[in-house]
Amino acid sequence: NEAAISAARKAKSTIGWEEIDNAVDRIMVGLEKKEGNSVAKQKELIAFHEAGHAIVGALVPDYDQVQKISIIPRSNGAGGLTFFAPQESRLESGMYSRQYLESQLAVALGGRLAEEIKYGEDMVTTGASNDFQQVANIAKRMVKEWGMSDKVGRVAISEPSGGGPFMGRMMLRRPTQWGNKIQDVVEEEVERLVNNSYIVAKNILLNNLDLLNHLAQVLIDQEIVSAEEFQMMLVEFKAKTINYEILGKDQNRSELPFQDLPM
Repeated sequence: NEAAISAARKAKSTIGWEEIDNAVDRIMVGLEKKEGNSVAKQKELIAFHEAGHAIVGALVPDYDQVQKISIIPRSNGAGGLTFFAPQESRLESGMYSRQYLESQLAVALGGRLAEEIKYGEDMVTTGASNDFQQVANIAKRMVKEWGMSDKVGRVAISEPSGGGPFMGRMMLRRPTQWGNKIQDVVEEEVERLVNNSYIVAKNILLNNLDLLNHLAQVLIDQEIVSAEEFQMMLVEFKAKTINYEILGKDQNRSELPFQDLPM
């Protein structure tokens, strides 16, 4: 219906792929804002942020293909978006490998990392807040629900279930079946996953700086980069997918930003 309406507004007698593509975008992420990103500095920042997501997504193993990159703001509040086309087999089965999930963590951090590389750690923005929520959720579920931590083991760590909405609610909660020691290990493992994903994404972007700068500039100029255009860039800049490898066992805190802040 959305595609048909769009075609009618353009006085077209048939529905083309452009109308279908735009209709899917509207349903998924809202309407395009006509005014766009009018502030040049903001437009550049969003372009680098989305370029970071796209490049990491293209170069981590076992991940979905980049379908489109856009820095046109949407009515849902997004300043830009990188669209990925999930593999049909994954959608049908609902099953995701450990490698895929670790790659997803790196992709989600790619936007913030592009900001850090371009503008420095002190000039990063709040634009990655949704990305961080996604990272935290995936990492916790990998450790606590899906048995993807060697230290925690192949177990599901249950959470206390709630009681009533009154002062005695905490007393009515069922205690967790696991002690504080394993809960500490859970926190350490979640941090390990996030820290190492950060390092993976950073290395990808630092090794492909020319591609990052080029993609961001093209986005600034034309606001949308198609899958075909992006694939041509990957070939032009000789970008290569990193090797399949499970994230390391160390936390690697020393390689993260903001080390001088008080603990």
